[in-house]
Amino acid sequence: MQNDTENVRVRGSGTQSVYVTLRREILSMALEPGSPLDEVRLSERFGMSRTPIREALLRLVADGLVTTLPNRNTIVAPIDFASLPTYFEALTLMYRVTTRGAAERRNDEIMESIRLHQKDFADAVAARDAYAMIEANREFHVAIAELAGNSYYTTFFAKLLDEGRRILRLYYSTFDDRLPRQYVDEHEEIIAAIEAGDADRADRLAIAHAGQIVRQIQDYIARDLDRPVAISLS
Repeated sequence: MQNDTENVRVRGSGTQSVYVTLRREILSMALEPGSPLDEVRLSERFGMSRTPIREALLRLVADGLVTTLPNRNTIVAPIDFASLPTYFEALTLMYRVTTRGAAERRNDEIMESIRLHQKDFADAVAARDAYAMIEANREFHVAIAELAGNSYYTTFFAKLLDEGRRILRLYYSTFDDRLPRQYVDEHEEIIAAIEAGDADRADRLAIAHAGQIVRQIQDYIARDLDRPVAISLS
């Protein structure tokens, strides 16, 4: 019984290690959309059996980052550029309702968390660490949603931010990961509006914050992917 328990623990640790590594590579675009994920090759790469590899891939499928094709081959999930208009519509709405809601409430503990995530974001921008920027940006906006106090909004917003990590990676690549200080300052302005309890200003800043991301990605798609996609917030 003890050996069985130990085997489960080791396998679970292996699954987590593979999951974390592949997830980071997918989100950082080191593994590009459509890249094959062969269990045998991954087993050789990580030096473990196919069982933890398969379990890690199943977790990535649940995250929407990996897709199993009808022929049972597994690949990194393609980015569905055609769905971007509706994605950004939902994302912008969540930026607005959570930022506005946060400005209407006060909680010093959560505000401290927001400031810490902002510091992480600023540090990542200075270091040109795109993966850390994406992580810190996600935590910053989720903390704002938590301050707003609607758990349904928080859950939905977190899901949208997770789904958009690769889109955000493309966005940062348009700056060659040299994100202008402007984007750090926008977060600071949002924090100031929330602390001032100015819901209308928080709303306007959220609209502008989402809008510049949409425009940048739209330009990237039209210029670099040769795949024009009309992305509109209206």
